[in-house]
Amino acid sequence: MSALAERLISIRQRIASACDRSGRSVASVELMGVSKNHPPEAVSEAVQLGLTLFGENRIQEARAKIPLSPPTARWHFIGHLQSNKARDAVALFETVQGVDSLELARELQKQAQKQSRQPAILAEVNVAGESSKFGWTPDALLGALPALSALDRLPLKGLMTIAPYAPDPETARPIFRRLRELRDQCEQRLQHPLPILSMGMSGDLEVAIEEGATLVRVGTALFGDRPRPIRPEPTPSQP
Repeated sequence: MSALAERLISIRQRIASACDRSGRSVASVELMGVSKNHPPEAVSEAVQLGLTLFGENRIQEARAKIPLSPPTARWHFIGHLQSNKARDAVALFETVQGVDSLELARELQKQAQKQSRQPAILAEVNVAGESSKFGWTPDALLGALPALSALDRLPLKGLMTIAPYAPDPETARPIFRRLRELRDQCEQRLQHPLPILSMGMSGDLEVAIEEGATLVRVGTALFGDRPRPIRPEPTPSQP
């Protein structure tokens, strides 16, 4: 059995245990493999092992990797997206997580109209209010909901957040709980369900599931340490 196969089994066991503790069906939580800095061969092996959903956070890397990966793989963009990369995001991904402004959403809408596509979006919420992270504040998202829901090419499917890193996963519990509560508020205002709560990563996925996550994003615990991107050697200066 390969190292990837062993890690995938371990992660699925962690998900199953967290679902059991919280009285949830394992089928209610989807696992995403965060494949950034890993080659198409790693994606292909993961697909052979039954994983179908993958996340990338760099457009340039995704543009090179996705065509070399199995056609059955599904792709979400999970990083901070600049508006000038919206065209590629719409072309490459079925869902854009991390939509954090109306400006970006409107550019995605424009590109989706041009390409006759309809990618789903998740609104990124900076629940902890970290200055180093992107995302709506909860109040700002509630205020933007009417404008977001009016974008007919971008079905809003849910919310996502990135919890502050902490050695103790329990530290993230209030963050995940607040996102779930905010999702419920959004559903009440919109009068339709937002089925995706994308929260929890390698170190805190159990807590996220216990607080309602429907999608967990796992990179290192699945694919191992990320290789450093290869950079060309500097050219020696001429005398």
